[in-house]
Amino acid sequence: MKKSFRLYNILFPVWLLIWIPSWLWLFLIPGNYLIDLLITRLSMRQLGVEDPGRTARRHSVGICILGFISDFIGAAFLLGLMFLEPLIKHPVLDDILLGIGGFKLYDHPAAVITVIVSILLSGICIYFFDKALLKRDPSLTPRQVKYTALNLAVFTAPYLFLIPSNWIYR
Repeated sequence: MKKSFRLYNILFPVWLLIWIPSWLWLFLIPGNYLIDLLITRLSMRQLGVEDPGRTARRHSVGICILGFISDFIGAAFLLGLMFLEPLIKHPVLDDILLGIGGFKLYDHPAAVITVIVSILLSGICIYFFDKALLKRDPSLTPRQVKYTALNLAVFTAPYLFLIPSNWIYR
């Protein structure tokens, strides 16, 4: 007689969803693309770029891909910290890692700070990646490149990392 088991409920951090390809990506990718396109276009229009819509569309796919890569970097930072748990046994670290895992994020201030650091890491990556991409466009001035990259970094950083899983899995 063959025994089997089922996993009825697997809890994992919301930010871990970025690693798991699913039907949610059918909404996530176009949504991110549209937000990136909108922020790029508005930033360029505010700075007086000659044809902000066309220029934004020309760079929007690259900006979207680089945004996902930056989000992966922030999530990888958190995931790497979670892999430290078996190596370093300490009750305070366990509480912090439980918070980072998204289950009780706001129960420990160090967990919140760590997640904010991962968001900042992603934002910094967004800034530098998008700045490097936009810098290649000869029609953009250095000021336009920096301003657009900064707006993308500030407005598209992965703030969803701050949503604790226990808000969803109740």
